[in-house]
Amino acid sequence: MASERIKDFEDFVKVHGLLLAASGIPPSLHHQLFLKLSSETFDSGNFFQVEPCEDGRQRRLVLTSDFMEKESQLFLIDHAWTFRLSDARKQLQDIPGLAQRMASLMCVDIDLTSDTEDVDLESNGSVENSNKNVIEILEREIRQAQEKGDAVMWLELEELDIDDAMLLSLDLSVKFPNLLALSLCGNRLQDSSTVIQEVKKFKNLRALWLNDNPVLKNCSGQMEDAILQGVPSFEIYNSCFTSNFGEWALGFCGGLYGKEKPGCFHNSTNPLETVTSLDLSNRGIHNLFNKAFSATEMPTLSYLNLRGNPLEQNSAEDLLKLLKGFSCLQQLEVDIPGPLGGSALQILESLPNLSLLNDVEVLKILETGKHVIDSKLQPHLPEWKSDEPLADRVISAMWLFLMTYRLADEEKIDETSVWYVMDELGSALRHSDKPNFRVSPFLFMPEGKLASAVSFSILWPTQNIHKGDECARDFLFGIGEDKQRSARLTAWFHTPKNYFIKECEKYWEQLFPRTSASPCIESSKSRSLLRSDGHALRVYTDIPQVEELLTRPEFALTNDPKDADIIWTSTQMDDDVKKATGVTDDQYINQFPFEACLVMKHHLAETVQKARLANNAYSLDKRSFFEYETHFTVMNYIGKLNHMNTPDFVMEFEKEHQVRWIDIHHRVQTMIRTVFEAAAIVHPGMHGSTSRAIYGVDVMLDCSFQPKLLEVTYCPDCTRACKYDTKAVVGNGDIIKGQDFYNHVFGCLFLNETTHVTPL
Repeated sequence: MASERIKDFEDFVKVHGLLLAASGIPPSLHHQLFLKLSSETFDSGNFFQVEPCEDGRQRRLVLTSDFMEKESQLFLIDHAWTFRLSDARKQLQDIPGLAQRMASLMCVDIDLTSDTEDVDLESNGSVENSNKNVIEILEREIRQAQEKGDAVMWLELEELDIDDAMLLSLDLSVKFPNLLALSLCGNRLQDSSTVIQEVKKFKNLRALWLNDNPVLKNCSGQMEDAILQGVPSFEIYNSCFTSNFGEWALGFCGGLYGKEKPGCFHNSTNPLETVTSLDLSNRGIHNLFNKAFSATEMPTLSYLNLRGNPLEQNSAEDLLKLLKGFSCLQQLEVDIPGPLGGSALQILESLPNLSLLNDVEVLKILETGKHVIDSKLQPHLPEWKSDEPLADRVISAMWLFLMTYRLADEEKIDETSVWYVMDELGSALRHSDKPNFRVSPFLFMPEGKLASAVSFSILWPTQNIHKGDECARDFLFGIGEDKQRSARLTAWFHTPKNYFIKECEKYWEQLFPRTSASPCIESSKSRSLLRSDGHALRVYTDIPQVEELLTRPEFALTNDPKDADIIWTSTQMDDDVKKATGVTDDQYINQFPFEACLVMKHHLAETVQKARLANNAYSLDKRSFFEYETHFTVMNYIGKLNHMNTPDFVMEFEKEHQVRWIDIHHRVQTMIRTVFEAAAIVHPGMHGSTSRAIYGVDVMLDCSFQPKLLEVTYCPDCTRACKYDTKAVVGNGDIIKGQDFYNHVFGCLFLNETTHVTPL
């Protein structure tokens, strides 16, 4: 392994080869990554812009350059906050500016209400100027209409400080008797009776927008009803459809009507027959059955978006029957579960002509058997009280932004998670099921060793992107429904209980299959790899303890994985990593196919649930979320370890509890064997002829001294096994030297030796 400072790209690849492969960064971008890391180039600000959204409650990332080709660029993202979980609150309180920066990044440093609505204008001069601006706008609208030989039918008077008195003085109904649409957004209207009185004078009015006016605070619903009684043609109120919606409202959403083409009163032909795309999302529609909304009126409709509408006055059966009449309908977006039911498959059965459902190909939905489609869910937004300290706000909100990685070397007694928050640009990347960017953590080791490592996140485009496009990533990249994707999304989004219930049922069915006793698995013996020509077996490893302590002459270390007979690494060697590093299926690797069924906790749920796992009592108090021993099961014992040699521990344990340790030992053996047998039954392909591995097994004893399995870990930390000598408590009681640990392990796995080994 390299131990000198990286000088060129060749050194960079040699040291970071496995990290590059595991990160998924395209090989074509490796040299660009080397140059930016070496020069610490943070140039993302030249290509992107962070914008507020969700009324300032979130931020999003937008491309500002004209075009960015797929896999053409790569950007470094700094980590704004890196910490151990137990240190989170202390750092927020002690590090100057940290809480303020995190609060701003997480959008929890703003008040949710604005006091500007009730502020009076400061002077009569301001009122006069505002009135003058309104008059100028009205005169311009009349002049432009006269030049075209038309009447003014669409009027926008937004953010002009119009109050109730000014609205009365403008006498709009006299100046614009044919008005179809009026927008008064962002003004200072307060009296509902005044507004209703003036609006009811427009007998042909189709749409009214009063958004961001104080008058809406307490009487929005009553105003709609009152206006509708006086104006029978009224169809759109504050972007929502009234109960009287019809051809004009549908034409507005279908792109037929707008300021330049507001529509007319009498049509000799059907204006909706040309509508092919109709976005009715979030229009507050309660009843979709309407004379204008029909296949007869819109025979060419091919795209329809019904998201965000309650439609509670219609049954799912009636809605599906209605939509089935649109013979050209190919793309549909609808809440699932929602008014059309709780199953995507049932919707597709009723609408067989669809090609896309919620922007997902129908064939893909049918192939995967998905009942739900996890797109465009409403995000969780942080909540806080006005008097809540910034540190508390950040603690509550940070779970939506946190990412993590784990480090282990010869200096650490146990592995612990490192948590981090990407900088403002990286944290603005929102989730998408069809992402156009990907982010991957990366450790740059300029000195060629872990002690010099600096952590970054790497961002690159996975699709062609155009100016103004939102840049998004998949928060659950590589995680499909087989790994409970729908359930995992609840960490970031509001997902109804039945959103993922079908997949949950399937998962439990897999955990508890209705079968009889499992068949027995015959023991298989590994063969020795010792060469007849006397040459040593070449070993590639990135684990310092193996480098230092594997001293047997039958093995020799190599720095190139392609040249190795044995790959012993802490990095998962999937197909992409093998391809990138030149590793073949003929080389021996310290991992087994399908071993995720053991080392991933959610696959061990059947046994894990039989033991509530944390050192402290479990609590949902948000102040406990950063307490490592309350919410996590793998502990780092630094500062708390009262080390006792195994033989002494066994003697004390037997004396205190009046039990025989050999009995407990046999129970543990039986349990471990059962777990591995079960894994082999579920995944027959787990039998790998070129696989040899060691696993860490965490076991807890209950009050009856019955073993409970907590977890199985891949490539466990063997620091204590290598550091301490001990006496075997089972067998002949030989002394086992810690420095010989890996010599014994490799002798067992690759030379078929049984020294200090107890078969299961």
